[in-house]
Amino acid sequence: MQPYELTLTAAADAIRSRRLSPVELVDSVLHRIDEVEPHLHAYATVTAVRARRAAHEAANDIAAGRHRGPLHGIPLGLKDLIDVAGTATSAGSRVRADHRAPGDSTVAARLSAAGAVLVGKTHTHEFAYGLTTPQTSNAWDPDRIAGGSSGGSAVAVAAGAATFALGTDTGGSIRVPVALNGVVGLKPTYGLVPRTGVTSLSWSLDHVGPVTRTVEDAALALPALAGHDPRDPASVHAPRAEHRPGTGRGTDTGTDLTGLRVGVPRNYYFDHVDPEVEAAVRHAIGRLQDLGALLVDVEIPMARHVQATHWGLMVPEATAYHEQTLRTVPELYQADVRVLLEAGELMPAGDYLRAQRARTLMRQAWARLLDEVDIIAAPTVPATAVTAGSETVTWPDGTVESVSDAYVRLSSPANITGLPSLSVPVGHDTAGLPMGMQLMGRPFGESVLLRAGHAYETTRPVREPAPVA
Repeated sequence: MQPYELTLTAAADAIRSRRLSPVELVDSVLHRIDEVEPHLHAYATVTAVRARRAAHEAANDIAAGRHRGPLHGIPLGLKDLIDVAGTATSAGSRVRADHRAPGDSTVAARLSAAGAVLVGKTHTHEFAYGLTTPQTSNAWDPDRIAGGSSGGSAVAVAAGAATFALGTDTGGSIRVPVALNGVVGLKPTYGLVPRTGVTSLSWSLDHVGPVTRTVEDAALALPALAGHDPRDPASVHAPRAEHRPGTGRGTDTGTDLTGLRVGVPRNYYFDHVDPEVEAAVRHAIGRLQDLGALLVDVEIPMARHVQATHWGLMVPEATAYHEQTLRTVPELYQADVRVLLEAGELMPAGDYLRAQRARTLMRQAWARLLDEVDIIAAPTVPATAVTAGSETVTWPDGTVESVSDAYVRLSSPANITGLPSLSVPVGHDTAGLPMGMQLMGRPFGESVLLRAGHAYETTRPVREPAPVA
């Protein structure tokens, strides 16, 4: 096994025990980037010189007994919305040509303090306003889309071109590409991970979170990211996890899920879903039951209002962020993004206010739902990765849906409500393409999601990096 093939957890253990040097690991990942980038184009920028220098510094610190923890010496990719001092944050757009970040984002600074080694900035759909990341190819089939907008991060991790990465998620932009590339992605509770220094798409929906090979890896990465930052007005002091009877929390950190109540939606989440995806997710839910979880049928509240509420919030907020450049250099935007931004200028204020009211009602309804169950299990996306250039998905009943609407449909409720959501791989379809299941839980209930996700993944074979041609 080559070092780039190691999960974050395995690499961290090998570095801590001095069986692997950060220099060896970083060199291996950089060589892997050289090998796969011509096929995948996951990176906007590769910071090889900086990475090798940081790897040597990490090796020297560890040799001197200054080991900072599990991320020390671990190669990291950052989505190209996340500022790193002195490097470009292009956001995938010509609007940001010649940009250089004046300082580190909060998450970049925290990861640097933890000893993580930046190997590059990963591609994003322009300003994160899309679900395909057209610059990047799927790690399992280069003729398929990567998913977006954190497509570069998901593909890099899936291919072994980063040991872990960060993405952002406004309507599914972490969970969609990780599901399509067979890796793990966590959208934390809104406000848990600060967004200072991260280019915004929609301030009331934006989240930052880890992309990893395994759930165990995500659990290692999250503590370095979470915590209050007064510069982000949405940032919160996370409350201590509250034990509730019947959740099984605090009694076992292994694979026993006895007492965990798993909500299985009888509406919305299995509507217009590819049969292979549905079968794989229901089989995965059955594995949770085999581990002791209690399955509970649930009704998803306000389901018919999800799409209108999500777009009613995101579109005007995105347009407000881009107001100046949209008026001064509109020709620098890609056509798909420019159309959406211009549409936002036509939305009445009343529509935005109604979307805010709908979100409040939706949050209240989901809170009541999550009094009945501990987590909800459902597909992450309704279909596997479509062929690059595809614009629509046609369902067996003849319904035609745009690719973006299809991919965001199942992930956006967690953005509207701010609830944490974890996507885990649940195998491949007959074409060899990955499928994903998402687990959603109560605010600041990441530990419950991670525990359930980890228990599930122990029932499956160890996942190797994608076999890139």
